[in-house]
Amino acid sequence: MRDRLYIDDARQRVRSGHPWVYDNQVRRVEGQPQPGAIVQVFDVRKGPLGQGFFNPHSKIRVRLLTKHLDEPINAAFFRRKVQAAWDHRVRLGQPRSCRVVFGEADGLPALVVDKFNEVLVLQTLALGMDRFKAEIVQALHEVLQPSGIYERNDVPVRAKEGLPLVKGFIGEPFDTRLQIQENGLLFAVDVAQGQKTGHFLDQRLNHAAMEQVARGARVLDCFTHTGGFALHAAKYGASEVLGLDISGDAVEQARRNAALNGLGGNCRFEAVNVFDFLSAPQIAGGPWDVVVLDPPAFAKSKSALEGATRGYKEINLRAIKSLPPGGFLVTCSCSQHMLPDLFRRTIADAAHDAHRELREIYSGGQPPDHPVHWAIPETHYLKCLVLQVL
Repeated sequence: MRDRLYIDDARQRVRSGHPWVYDNQVRRVEGQPQPGAIVQVFDVRKGPLGQGFFNPHSKIRVRLLTKHLDEPINAAFFRRKVQAAWDHRVRLGQPRSCRVVFGEADGLPALVVDKFNEVLVLQTLALGMDRFKAEIVQALHEVLQPSGIYERNDVPVRAKEGLPLVKGFIGEPFDTRLQIQENGLLFAVDVAQGQKTGHFLDQRLNHAAMEQVARGARVLDCFTHTGGFALHAAKYGASEVLGLDISGDAVEQARRNAALNGLGGNCRFEAVNVFDFLSAPQIAGGPWDVVVLDPPAFAKSKSALEGATRGYKEINLRAIKSLPPGGFLVTCSCSQHMLPDLFRRTIADAAHDAHRELREIYSGGQPPDHPVHWAIPETHYLKCLVLQVL
């Protein structure tokens, strides 16, 4: 008989579809499950909840894979799940470069697979999922027939699962440098050296929203990274674009992307500390007609949320003050702990302190290849607002 965990699911969170069982929910264990093993999970009051992989050293003690106690977790299981995830993307008409598997939202906790043209990049971010890496790779080959697969398991979260940080080719080596298209623009991607899996695919629809506000405008793109918002602004007719980032490597990549698209004439980039730039008495080179704020995640944990909220408020306050009446603020947050309502309240507080009013032009989030599962709030992390400052 398979090892069992009996848990307290008083809030019905797990039964409603959330796959994480925390250590403080576990009431008793039957058997001696090994780290990474599949266990059956039961509510101490209401019976079976499903099966998932177990890690006694993680705060997330079990990540559920299925609600069925008798479903085999094997190569065929992963083949079905990967096929379902890919069918979802195909049905919704996702581009050639997109996210193929978005972890919990696709029923495969702690698994991320991104597709760049015909190359796949794989992350197995929990012990149990890492144990099934061979089966997952087999499923990816069968479903997508990629030209190559690269492993980017060099992220710190793996250390919390007791896993080593590794990266490299799975199978035959290939050129990790390629060019992808986004909304008609070319972006250079290096799946071996770029951020996360090589390139951020989740801002595609929000980048496209720049078409509504960029024409003829002077645009300041803060935290530009490799130039996503900046290049879209230039593509959509901005008269001048300045992209800022603290990373010199990111700025060089943004310049290369501008050159790839023939946008170097009115789109320039500088390596500066954005916080210092925004804190100057008068933002250099202004006034700007559009200010974009797309910072890295300020709140990487709940304990960091209070400080992160202050940070979001401060940079938005500075941006709002710098805009003329009728100018536009494009503001984003990729912190999952910064919930949409709190994000809106934070921007509203900044506008109040700046004695300005806001009019909403656009509200966006993640594209369909990063689906939001309503029972799993953590899958809803990206917020983007385009606001007119009055």
